[in-house]
Amino acid sequence: MKQLNQALESAINAALLAAQADGRLPTFEIPAIPVSPPKRADQGDLSYPAMGLARLARKRPPDIARLIVENMISLDFIDRIEIAPPGFINFTIADEYLRQQVDAIIGEGDDFFRLDIGAGKTAQVEFVSANPSGPITIGHTRGAVVGDAMARLLEAAGYQVQREYYYNNAGNQMALLGKSLMLRYLQQIGEEVDYPPDYYQGEYLVSVAAQLADARGDSLRGKDWVYFRDAAETQMFHWINQSLASIDIEHDQFFNETSLFECGRIWRALDSMRENGHVYESTHWEGADAAEIADVESKGYEPATWFRSSTFGDEKDRVMVKSDGAPTYTLPDIAYHCGKLDRGFSIAVNVLGTDHFSQAQVVKYGLQALGMDPEPIHVIFVQMVRAVRWNEALGEHEAVKQSKRAGDFDTLDDLVEMTSADAVRYHMLARSPNSQLDFDVDQVVKQSNENPVYYIQNAYVRCAGIFREAEERGFSDDNADLSSLGADELRFIRKALELGNVIEQAVLNYEPHKIAFYAHELAAVFHPIYDRARVLHSEVPPDVARARLRFYRAAAVVFFRVLRLMGMSAPERM
Repeated sequence: MKQLNQALESAINAALLAAQADGRLPTFEIPAIPVSPPKRADQGDLSYPAMGLARLARKRPPDIARLIVENMISLDFIDRIEIAPPGFINFTIADEYLRQQVDAIIGEGDDFFRLDIGAGKTAQVEFVSANPSGPITIGHTRGAVVGDAMARLLEAAGYQVQREYYYNNAGNQMALLGKSLMLRYLQQIGEEVDYPPDYYQGEYLVSVAAQLADARGDSLRGKDWVYFRDAAETQMFHWINQSLASIDIEHDQFFNETSLFECGRIWRALDSMRENGHVYESTHWEGADAAEIADVESKGYEPATWFRSSTFGDEKDRVMVKSDGAPTYTLPDIAYHCGKLDRGFSIAVNVLGTDHFSQAQVVKYGLQALGMDPEPIHVIFVQMVRAVRWNEALGEHEAVKQSKRAGDFDTLDDLVEMTSADAVRYHMLARSPNSQLDFDVDQVVKQSNENPVYYIQNAYVRCAGIFREAEERGFSDDNADLSSLGADELRFIRKALELGNVIEQAVLNYEPHKIAFYAHELAAVFHPIYDRARVLHSEVPPDVARARLRFYRAAAVVFFRVLRLMGMSAPERM
């Protein structure tokens, strides 16, 4: 399917080159200025702002616009070109071209606007990456949805995509989890044990302990906490995978941080950084002032291993290995990303919480210290999300606290049970990841147009309903004459043809939420058309009905494609 904005941009660029060649414009490097839909419908379908060339061309924007129009080649999809103040070139798509796209959309089906931006390239998306210390919480869910949507859009852009889950099962959290499960197990087999308040309190751990007691009786009485940590990890990952699968998310690869220690990659990375002159041993970082040094000396700190990250723009150097010989989080992260680049991905996208911002920058500095180019690595930072419910007593929304250890949290499974998988997917995606999100359970479950999930899916449901009724009546859209399609139907086709640009921009800018915005806009265009452009109505002539049925077949293809790009289902009934 042709991306009309790209075709126009190419034609405009060629027109500018022609004007430069004949001397009517000075020679300058032509900047990339995007063609996009104008703000008002009466300004055409696509618009180019020639004002962006005024300084380079040393001409008034209307004069530049006229030169572009005079030098442009004829385009089969453009019906009218107009110049509007202060220098816009507005293009109107030809109705006949739009009618032709109805059959083209149906022909492309599930591949509607499958782009070739990533043809022959590979992409990795790393997301969720929570240690297996409990079920997936709603905080992790937002990153899961954003990451999977990014992966789907990359696939739509032509990339071969790998979804990866990175975790650590050897840290203090997991040790505490193992000790917690061991005590819960001993309680299950009748032993009286003190259960510390700082251990994991969640009922989910009691459930795991009960399963172990049922399966093994008291035979595990002498096992140490490491055994129980491994048992907990196995069960947690089973739950995590089940929970993610419930919203149509699967990972291709699970990468354990401990493997970086086992193969020695982290120490090799440190040695390489040292050989390159970027590591030193000291009790304090080299840029410390007198007060910082005095504070360190007063506390009697032993020397640690530091990375000169300030060389690459960091505000201060970072500790790689603590004085006790244990690495900080930073060193394994650098080694892990070094391995990502070694695996040859064209791009590697990380979906991280905003609390990882500084860490992500240091990782890139570390790769530079290793002589590697961090350019393929891109990070989508996800703000906090909280579930809110209406509290009748307070007369306001109330947030639910989330803590795995305290056992007081909402899980992904809770949200799906209270709402639906599709509601979880859409509402986690429908705002920029950079903004905080209140997941309003009361709003999400509404069966009305106030709920965007219902609003979007109902567009596909309406198409499916028309097809069922047409089949029952024996009415077909075979040999439909699309010349009878009117302005309403063509308005929707115009909007449908924006999908390619939406996918492209979402991929190039790492903004998967753009597909959710577009889906709602698409539904807003569709629903008024459905109310006016009837098919199986006594007053609709058969030839018009056939053409409209064909149109709704194309609309169904578009909605199915958009819903699947968001990871949502396309129900035929609601």
